[in-house]
Amino acid sequence: MQSKFAIPIVVLSVLGAIAFAAQWTIERQRVYSLTIATGNADGEYYAFATALSSVVAAHEPKIQIRVLETDGSLQNAKLLAESEADLGIIQGDTSLDPSVQAIAYLFPEICHLIAAPSANIRQFTDLRGKRVAVPPQGSGSYPIFKHFQTHYNLMDSDFRPLPMTTAESYEKLQAGEIDALFRVIALGSPSVRGLLQRTQAQLVPIDQAESMRLTLPVLEASEIPKGTYDGALPIPDEDIPAVGLRAILVTRRDLEPAIAKVITQTLFEFRNELVSQYPRAALMRLPDARENLGLSLHPGARDYYNQDEPAFLVEYAEVMGFLLSFAVLAASSLWQFRRWLDERQKNRADMYNLKVLALLEKVEQASTPEELESLRQALFEMFHKVVTDLDTDRISQASFQSFTFPWDVVLSTIRHRELLMSRAMDYKDQKPEMRR
Repeated sequence: MQSKFAIPIVVLSVLGAIAFAAQWTIERQRVYSLTIATGNADGEYYAFATALSSVVAAHEPKIQIRVLETDGSLQNAKLLAESEADLGIIQGDTSLDPSVQAIAYLFPEICHLIAAPSANIRQFTDLRGKRVAVPPQGSGSYPIFKHFQTHYNLMDSDFRPLPMTTAESYEKLQAGEIDALFRVIALGSPSVRGLLQRTQAQLVPIDQAESMRLTLPVLEASEIPKGTYDGALPIPDEDIPAVGLRAILVTRRDLEPAIAKVITQTLFEFRNELVSQYPRAALMRLPDARENLGLSLHPGARDYYNQDEPAFLVEYAEVMGFLLSFAVLAASSLWQFRRWLDERQKNRADMYNLKVLALLEKVEQASTPEELESLRQALFEMFHKVVTDLDTDRISQASFQSFTFPWDVVLSTIRHRELLMSRAMDYKDQKPEMRR
């Protein structure tokens, strides 16, 4: 019977091992093809995604990322929600489907208000009566401009908003057909540099970032440093206040955690390679635990961010050591204080006992009832003091009990001495014949 079942069992075991090995080999050789939704081919999102795809492929050949040109954040969010893209780059204020999760903060994007040199625009409110190129409706930057417009109390009737693409706005500013343009773009953008150098256009300060955050928390106070777009002239000629928000790399919730972790790892551990292809990648930073990305972190990204967190005992070893040392010091101090208090109470009780013994000696030396009465009063005054000290914890209960014994002895001695003196006086007063 054993030989009858042995062969099938061996065959099944071998087949199972072969299947397991084949599955393992397939997984090892599997290539993950991902699509990242970006923006216009001449934009910052596209340039960053191209650099990321190149660096990921160099270190993880099994992950291939195809860079997809799109119209920007809103389309990227739609492609992710419809599972037509695996990754996407969005502005921090973009509304997303719950199925989309964050991987990392990327570079900051700065709100640029650029005015023609002859437009006499020095601040945002100077846009009244001007022709202003604004982002197209449906773009990620359009809601930001509308938010600024509301904040500065500008109505559409106060100026002439002209929705157009970035390339069109640059051409029309250079041709003198508009007075200003508004764009949200990465700091140091080559296209902005070229525009400013060609036209002598001016960067207009945008301040009040903190008050704008009250209604749009993703905004953050920033600045455009002196010389950002030309160090020789320089452009700008001084640091000017600005408002910015972060670009965020996002993915679908169903992306395998291991893949998301590899991409997150590439962003921060191979940053130098990213920077060599896209310099603004140097501005990436790890998310702060106190901040809110506006959406949840993908588990794979969270695994990477938490991998270096120490165990609880290690992380709080210093605090726990301090608390333990403090507890030991406090216990020692309490013990020392108790010893001091006990010693103080004992010394005070000993003082009373010595005084009682001194009274006892005086009682034995007293020769008149008046002296004994004076000693009795002193004895009761001392008893009153001892009771008061007992109530105020200046002596202990045990010390009080030890005091009452010699006190009773002295009181009994006084009474005995008084009796002897009374008998002696009675005897002295008797007639001589009665003494016989």
